[in-house]
Amino acid sequence: MPTTSSQALQVLVVADPGLPSRRAASIHSSLERSLREAYGVTTTLYTRTDTVYLTPERELALDAVEDLRADYPDVNIILILTEIPRHTQGDPLIAEVYSDRNLAVVSCPTLGAWATKRRIIKVMMSSVNKLVPWDPEATTRKFLLGWSNWSNNEDSSHQSLHAHTITGGPRLIMGMTIANEPWRTAPKLSGALAAASATGAFGIFYSSIWQMSTYLSTLRLLSIGALAILVMVAWLIASHKLWDRPVNERLATVVMYYNLSTVLTLLITVIALYATLVVLILLGGLVVIDPAFMTQQIQQDASFTNYLDIAWLSAAMGVVAGGLGASFDTDADVQKLTHGQRMRQRVYTDNSTDADDTVESS
Repeated sequence: MPTTSSQALQVLVVADPGLPSRRAASIHSSLERSLREAYGVTTTLYTRTDTVYLTPERELALDAVEDLRADYPDVNIILILTEIPRHTQGDPLIAEVYSDRNLAVVSCPTLGAWATKRRIIKVMMSSVNKLVPWDPEATTRKFLLGWSNWSNNEDSSHQSLHAHTITGGPRLIMGMTIANEPWRTAPKLSGALAAASATGAFGIFYSSIWQMSTYLSTLRLLSIGALAILVMVAWLIASHKLWDRPVNERLATVVMYYNLSTVLTLLITVIALYATLVVLILLGGLVVIDPAFMTQQIQQDASFTNYLDIAWLSAAMGVVAGGLGASFDTDADVQKLTHGQRMRQRVYTDNSTDADDTVESS
């Protein structure tokens, strides 16, 4: 176990690309200041963006992380901030400490979708404390966790910090969803976007759609929109094989987290696509369709509500067509949106065609 007897503490934070690296960058100054305050010694914090790989047994390749010490010979402690959802027997893990390696692993998704800087710093400070204990004086009590406790494993050099029994699962799913970055999904669905836009635009020019939207009730229009969204999500999952199945029964809970985060990611993406289509078609309709001509076609005075109904129904048609258009998007681009596929890409294997022993896509 490292000490601060040398009156210096050097910590390296290794963060996965994407959300973990952005979070690591955002807390750099605050974490360094907290470490200096807790230990009262000269503190240096390094941050590095690097993908943390997995062994064929789906364990973190900690030996590869240890190799980074060659670039940072004076580092006392390594903290890993990863996007990999960590778990034991299906229970979400927030952090793990390996005192024999002077190393701790913090799972970014388990911290939740909108983990505050304060929460991340507290988990990291608590992890460091397990490696280099400080005196629990008044100045350091604020760094202690009040909402979870560390548990010792059979291996005395390995300690785990589990998520809350009730809120841990939902928090993990939301964290995984945000890590999938659904707002960046649209460019990867170029085929879906093209088909949805082209089909939705027809609603501006076909009076039969105007008439139909006028006579449909608000509840029916909302139902049509919801059904269109669900159809596109289901089609994306089926056509690109995004649904994972557990090969091992004990991992059923873990795979459920993966699948739920995939569904939620696609729901957010498709809802955003739908809302965008509604706005664009509405603007197009206001420009193209003359109110007097619409009044003649629908046999009632045209109002803004009529334009909105047309946009809503047309967008529903566009979203359904977008699901079919997504068939032309490459599987590789779409599959990278999910945790299951990205996890498989992290695995060290002697043969790239080796079967996955945790989940398989269907």
